[in-house]
Amino acid sequence: MKKINVVNGPSNVSAIIMGCMRMPALSVDQAEKMIHTAVDLGINFFDHATCYGVKGEAEKRFGDAFKQSGIKREDVIIQSKCGICPERSEFDWTKENILASVDQILSRLQMDYLDALLLHRPDLIFEPEQVAEAFDILQKNGKVRHFGVSNVPPMTLELLKKFVKQPLVFNQLQFSLEQSQLIDQTLYVNNLTTERSIDRDNGTLDYCRLHDITIQAWSPLQHGFFKGCFVDSPDFPEMNKVLGELGEKYGVSKTAIAIAWILRHPAKMQAIAGTMNPEHLKEICDATKVELTHNEWYKLYLSSGKTLP
Repeated sequence: MKKINVVNGPSNVSAIIMGCMRMPALSVDQAEKMIHTAVDLGINFFDHATCYGVKGEAEKRFGDAFKQSGIKREDVIIQSKCGICPERSEFDWTKENILASVDQILSRLQMDYLDALLLHRPDLIFEPEQVAEAFDILQKNGKVRHFGVSNVPPMTLELLKKFVKQPLVFNQLQFSLEQSQLIDQTLYVNNLTTERSIDRDNGTLDYCRLHDITIQAWSPLQHGFFKGCFVDSPDFPEMNKVLGELGEKYGVSKTAIAIAWILRHPAKMQAIAGTMNPEHLKEICDATKVELTHNEWYKLYLSSGKTLP
């Protein structure tokens, strides 16, 4: 498994993250098997969120399964996110909600601390002073070691950094071979012939690289917003043709090549694998064995329907 060192964050973390959003579909024993499968494959990073499952069911299932797994807490990186409150139909970055959320997360996980806490999608009326106070308390009492955000643009990050003392070391963003808007605008800048010239995220990718913020790519195999997997989809014949050719060359699956395309980017991203299928997880991890060439990376990019100006 390829490992990376996060600047100002945890070191020796796996390039593949196991996302636990779908874990409520498993029994405790099945969840334990998935955790062991992940660890055996070299994954030491697990991602959660308070909104995964009804009333934090994903964290609860993971906590029960991890407790009986026998795996040492210090051997894994546990991350969760707070801020999305579906029961109230709002996003909430208030001090009270952040502190209460962490206590609830730790209770469900049956753990004493989080390796990382991310603020999950921007609260449109957040007060950065409150976020800073919450982070200080969580760091002081040892409940959270590192901090970051999810789906947050550069100027919101700048506003947070004006008040927050702790480094913001992660930004979790949607990115895949098909959903490549993080990089499209740079290629099509000043081009009125395509909507890809529209700056949808204010240079978030370059901002994160400039400020040593590790990007975690969510839905790395999805097209659209959870429309389904593009691998083997008849809607993407050219992309799957190229994925198949490169998979045959490197002796891995199309899935592995699609993930390898993300990991080939010099931003040194992590990719979040949300599958609860052990065999599919193994395919995804095979991506870390592949180093695509410069030409192959572009060939895949163009196969997804993009064009060079």
